[in-house]
Amino acid sequence: MSEARAAATAIQPRLGAFDTAMVVVSLVIGIGIFRTPALVAAEAGSVFAFHAVWIAGGLVSLAGAFTFAEIGARLPRAGGYYRVVADCYHPRLAFVLNWSQALLQGAGAAGVAFIGAEYLNLVLLPAEARTGNATLASAMALMVALLAANALGIRTGARTQNVLSVGKIVMILALGAAAFLLAPALATDTPEPGASFGGFASAAVAVFYTCGGYQGAMNLGGDVRQPERNLPRAIAGGMLVVIALYVGINFAYERTLGLAGVAASPLVAASLAQAALGPWGETAVSLAIFLSAAGFVNATILQVPRSYYAMAEDGALPAVFLRVDPGTEVQRAGLAFFALTMLGPALLLGSFSRLLNYVMFSDAVAIATVASTLFVLRRREGRSGSDVGQSPPPVPWGLRRERSSSAPKPPGGFRMPGYPWLPGLFTLVLLAVALRVLWTEPGVALAGAAVMAAGVPLFTLSRRLSAPR
Repeated sequence: MSEARAAATAIQPRLGAFDTAMVVVSLVIGIGIFRTPALVAAEAGSVFAFHAVWIAGGLVSLAGAFTFAEIGARLPRAGGYYRVVADCYHPRLAFVLNWSQALLQGAGAAGVAFIGAEYLNLVLLPAEARTGNATLASAMALMVALLAANALGIRTGARTQNVLSVGKIVMILALGAAAFLLAPALATDTPEPGASFGGFASAAVAVFYTCGGYQGAMNLGGDVRQPERNLPRAIAGGMLVVIALYVGINFAYERTLGLAGVAASPLVAASLAQAALGPWGETAVSLAIFLSAAGFVNATILQVPRSYYAMAEDGALPAVFLRVDPGTEVQRAGLAFFALTMLGPALLLGSFSRLLNYVMFSDAVAIATVASTLFVLRRREGRSGSDVGQSPPPVPWGLRRERSSSAPKPPGGFRMPGYPWLPGLFTLVLLAVALRVLWTEPGVALAGAAVMAAGVPLFTLSRRLSAPR
């Protein structure tokens, strides 16, 4: 009885609305905001378009947050992000999304390593030595060093990652305040090239990269108290905080450096710190961003092999991913595979901007697919009978297809505002982002599509290998 009681206690939801909102903020605010404004400014073409694309991207992401809030409220259990696709469409599609997202984790970590390397090189190398090859070498060195540390069994705790996330929020607020209080506004008569639809669309790709991550909070449904009420509030509240921070810091960037200055400053946070605080401020901010980037990459290295373990438990990956070193608790096969997914794209693509487009193509397709399940769930709700309100059984990683005849109503009756227009707009915008990447970087987009397509035969193979189990 005591063991059963302990087990029941171990799975009790413990996160409140504020806790979950902070998780959302931590998921969204990464290192991108210290790098992508230069890409956005270069494509936007005017000050108005520069600010407008950040506001528009934030509002569309807020619509996406509401979309995922309703999906999460309908399926408030861990793993809902993937299981809802298997339930609404097919386990094969869920596996393909699983597979592509697992590989994208490595490419995403490599992109962050490139940002950290650029800021570190700003401190360590003279201007003439800060070349693309130098950035690649520093990023590879950072990734290899962190992989080696984790291979020895070195682990970081959740508290360390929380401190780093709070540090990023404080840094954004401090930079914005310094820009307004210490740095003079830049007066310039330099003519702007003018905005265009294509430039606005390309700028939106970088904006959505910077605003991404909120959809992962729906996987916390099983850990949130009263998810029908707290999960939607947390996701919406967290996204509003993110939008306010992003709009504020970009206004500070543009006010201090000017649009041309932002476009010409890939390390825009360091440029802002130098203008407001002088050389010592530039150095301090650059080192802080490097450490934050290293912390993110290390956390990803720690986390992703664990997801491989879960997939192997359900038969979606070979049993070799279940092997754990008894002394260090290191998953050597999982760590080696993740190293391949991180170092391979870094070497092949060679720059942050190309890694960004690679990640955004597949990510936009995957998120749009998951968001579209809301239409399926709503349609099932209209046809549901007396069993409405009961969640369908969980679908393991692509091993069987279990479609429910009805969709669970969200507990407490949460329904996102603006249905079907807002989720429809969100889905279409994400697909447009994927098409824009395909248009501007066809090779990178096709590489992402090939990775996703490779999941189809892998799904069939995994089912055959796991059938005896």
